Amino acid sequence: MHHTDDIDLLLRVLPTSIRGPLAHHPDLECLIEIILDLGRAAEARFPDGSVWLADEVVDKDDLAEATSQLSRFSDDNRAGIAATLHRISAMRNRSGQVVGLTCRVGRAVHGTVEIIRDVVESGRSALLLGRPGVGKTTLLREAARVLADEAGRRVIVVDTSNEIAGDGDVPHPAIGRARRMQVAKPSRQHAVMIEAVENHMPEVIVIDEIGTEAEAAAARTIAERGVQLVATAHGHTLENLISNPTLSDLLGGIESVTLGDDEARRRKTQKTVLERRQPPTFDILVEIQDRTRLAVHHDVAAVVDAMLRKQAAPPEIRVRAPDGTVEVHPPAPPPTTATPVRAKRRRPLRIYPYAVGEERLTRAIRATQAPVSVARSLKGADLVLTLRTYARRQPPKLKEAIARNLPVHLLRNQSVAHIEAFLSELLQEAHGLADGGDAIAEAESAARSVRENGESVSLTASPASVRRQQHEVAERQGVVSISRGREPHRRVVLLPAPHGEETMRADRIDASGLID
Repeated sequence: MHHTDDIDLLLRVLPTSIRGPLAHHPDLECLIEIILDLGRAAEARFPDGSVWLADEVVDKDDLAEATSQLSRFSDDNRAGIAATLHRISAMRNRSGQVVGLTCRVGRAVHGTVEIIRDVVESGRSALLLGRPGVGKTTLLREAARVLADEAGRRVIVVDTSNEIAGDGDVPHPAIGRARRMQVAKPSRQHAVMIEAVENHMPEVIVIDEIGTEAEAAAARTIAERGVQLVATAHGHTLENLISNPTLSDLLGGIESVTLGDDEARRRKTQKTVLERRQPPTFDILVEIQDRTRLAVHHDVAAVVDAMLRKQAAPPEIRVRAPDGTVEVHPPAPPPTTATPVRAKRRRPLRIYPYAVGEERLTRAIRATQAPVSVARSLKGADLVLTLRTYARRQPPKLKEAIARNLPVHLLRNQSVAHIEAFLSELLQEAHGLADGGDAIAEAESAARSVRENGESVSLTASPASVRRQQHEVAERQGVVSISRGREPHRRVVLLPAPHGEETMRADRIDASGLID
């Protein structure tokens, strides 16, 4: 990683009495902020502590000298230095006079986004959380540049107090080709968010610090229009957001529900429980624990549901090593109840969605009951699923997939129905049970189970040619076989043969009498 900070321009703003000592400080490149308080010595803060910059205290002339070189302070008492990312915040007395300044160093750090590059390039909306000073805005700024310059997307930065793209009318080069909409007053951020969507046709909107109910509502409106959001919000962890009545809507909203007696007994809970009200605005949530360690929740809806039911939902942990490489530690799988193994099966095909919504892919997988799982990275993928419009741009992620010899499948659009059709075709042509090998083994094992236990068994959905072979297995094994469902979800069901009757073949008839 490397960074640019224009620290010399910040030094010019400081009073002459402290400019010299600070300019020669050996840790200047690590400087976080400078504190100028009336009647106190100036203070410089570094990651490992603070130092006093002069014996003399700051007076009104020092503050006047500094503020005279800044842009006008906005309603949130913030100002900046033209063409830089530095932020100066004022403290005022009851008369409105400046009695203190916090001069925060702004840096464009290139390479920080690598730890979540797959997240921001996935096309799914991502929310970043973390304590002040942990690097949220720096990460957000780099994400805007990568999406605009390397992924080739139409990106708009909604910039309150010019914190992301710097002061002045020309955005700082740190955001690349992303466009910037300035927010005149913090209270209008939600209105500018909606204006960006309605007037400028973005594919991605980048927002810093969603903190009000109006901004949360605007974010939901944007997400429902199919625009990707990359944003930060007030809070350190996902639990903080769940308990925040103003911002919990970002997670789908939390409401109290009264269960019926039977449902409460089934869940083994009290009758009044908390549940998620609607789909979350953000698909992915990233907790920035420190500058080198992140916790990633890839399915916000599932994690929130688990937490509300007092179930474990551990995140994926990512750590940036000193050499810049990223170590990914997947969450420990939740304990599962063992079930009888009916047949040996292949491991699920792992699909990495790029610019295709993971939630839509997951819904299609559930609908087709396909033996498919979602890969979190190219390293663990068997193939890549993306849109034709993105493939034409040849973004770095697809180039990497080709370099790994991964097949890349293209969709015209990302509707759930279209993804379902792709999965069905994929199973018949490339994976699944088209060759009949696993299908026959499954049928033979299931037939034995039917004979021994006297209970019916549903086999995996298969093409007609495979179902015919499964019916033949059932006939040889002396059990009944019928086909149920409609293509592409049609499957064979094995049942015990009626006592004293011959085995029945029903390979062309399902429960409704439709022809197979």
